[in-house]
Amino acid sequence: MARRFFLIFVSTFLFIGLNSFHSVTRSINDFGYVVSVSMDGDDFNTVSEALFEEISLKDQQLSKTVFKKALKGYLFLKYTNELSNDQFLTILDFSKPSSEKRLWVIDLNGKQIVFNELVAHGKYSGDKFAKSFSNTPQSKKSSLGFYVTGSPYNGKHRYSLKLNGLEPGFNSNAFARGIVMHGANYVSEEIAEAQQSVGRSYGCPAVGQDVNKDIVDLIQGGSCMFIYHPQTYYNGKSKILNNNQFIPLELLKALIE
Repeated sequence: MARRFFLIFVSTFLFIGLNSFHSVTRSINDFGYVVSVSMDGDDFNTVSEALFEEISLKDQQLSKTVFKKALKGYLFLKYTNELSNDQFLTILDFSKPSSEKRLWVIDLNGKQIVFNELVAHGKYSGDKFAKSFSNTPQSKKSSLGFYVTGSPYNGKHRYSLKLNGLEPGFNSNAFARGIVMHGANYVSEEIAEAQQSVGRSYGCPAVGQDVNKDIVDLIQGGSCMFIYHPQTYYNGKSKILNNNQFIPLELLKALIE
């Protein structure tokens, strides 16, 4: 009941309090929207926190800061028409050790976590912790940033999901490098418990074989994936993460309705 009241309050807050925001501008843009709001303003922060609470992301050990960054990128990509499947947001937090479940698939329409799973990072990114990242072919390292999922296919890792990196200098070579989501026998809770880490890939975000097909089928076809690490260079230079785009108010309101 308290959570429902909070969401009603947030929705009312967005609808009534617009004129009080210095971050709000009024203009009719190419999409026919009248009111646009900043993703660096109080309005975005309010919605981000409301979603974080409603989906109970803290209970699933997802950082509020990481979720906010992921949501900002997701909204930017949705506004720029990069997403064909805008229902799901997949977040990988590589600040966490590989022995912990650090992949979340969030259903933004249903306001729920669909998957919270183990995921491997690249062989030369680090052992238990990922510490080094690359966009270079043959580096066998993971690549940070925002991706859009492609289509499934059967390859050398069997059922896999193509990934398109959207950030030049960080993950734009992912498709050419063959960086995909796939299942791996070296990713399991038994291995994580015994070794305090899972195995490592050649740069792919590999998940357990038991959940691979279900995840791939769910997030395929143009959904947003965000691989995060608190690396100073990426967080300071990512154009998606640091965009100052004003977005239609309707995009924010839709997240909490």
